[in-house]
Amino acid sequence: MSRFIMPHQMHAFHGDYRHVGVEMEMGGLQLSEIARAVTDVFGGTAISRSSFEIDIENARHGSFRVELDASLLKDHEYRRYLALIGIDQDDPQTQHRIDDLLVRLAGTVVPSEVIAPPVRIAALEEMDNLRLCLHQAGAKGTRAALVYAFAVQFNVEAAELKAGYLLDILRAFVLLYESGSTQERIDISRKILPFIRAFPGDYVRAILAENYNPDMTELIRDYLRHNATRNRPLDMLPLFAHLNRDQVMAADVETHLIKPRPTFHYRLPNCRIDEPDWSLAQPWNDWVLVEHLAADKERLREHSRAYLENPLEVVAARIDDWADKVRKWIKK
Repeated sequence: MSRFIMPHQMHAFHGDYRHVGVEMEMGGLQLSEIARAVTDVFGGTAISRSSFEIDIENARHGSFRVELDASLLKDHEYRRYLALIGIDQDDPQTQHRIDDLLVRLAGTVVPSEVIAPPVRIAALEEMDNLRLCLHQAGAKGTRAALVYAFAVQFNVEAAELKAGYLLDILRAFVLLYESGSTQERIDISRKILPFIRAFPGDYVRAILAENYNPDMTELIRDYLRHNATRNRPLDMLPLFAHLNRDQVMAADVETHLIKPRPTFHYRLPNCRIDEPDWSLAQPWNDWVLVEHLAADKERLREHSRAYLENPLEVVAARIDDWADKVRKWIKK
């Protein structure tokens, strides 16, 4: 099993250790089974909030949430549609039967999700213990069925909140993503549904330009101009909203879904939780590779310049070679 590589910057902008939040989507398990896996690994008490949500309180590291990832169900928006066709929902037993039916129907296409509280980066191994427990319980991943559009998300606390640092992270991310060094094969279910979309080429070229040196307002403005969506492999909207809420919330984006926080929202296209040779360490170590490239100013300029001047396949080969060397070095 792969081990977790630690980034060279272990402390956040506030001086304390950096934290990361982990979210895993899956199928094949009831919410109660997922909650049981959480309590087996982290302790705590499972409290059912509805047929679609369970909180695990007083667990190690904080409170976890297990839910069906569909706002129509969680927010009970379906009730007004049932009212329109004359279904009486005042009777608690009737409501329970309706909820139970919806849970069974939704379970075939709507992912169940476990949302962990932020933990110290050094505690990621414990998150992978939960992944293993869910795997052993029979959780299904993206490739188990054509309709499974499941994913994994990391919310990585930023080491700095300066425009130059954030720009270098963005530059490193797009270079490695474009080369394929941090991409998993995206399954067809996620290709045909409107989830993760690559950064547009115009934006990639703009931020890689050597003379691009924005202040924070300009960095956020340019990001919003090209990326008025949460559906990017590195979603910067929560972080930018933390830095300048008014600027982000005034843009034509899904403001009701943005949770301002000082984290990089790193969104993986697949959750391979049912595969025995997969672990959270693999996508996490790809993220650490991004941070290493961002910190290597000379190499970052070299790869940016090469990307802008040469065919992508040439640049990809050069970046992949660098990535292989760094992976070997950081694993020593």
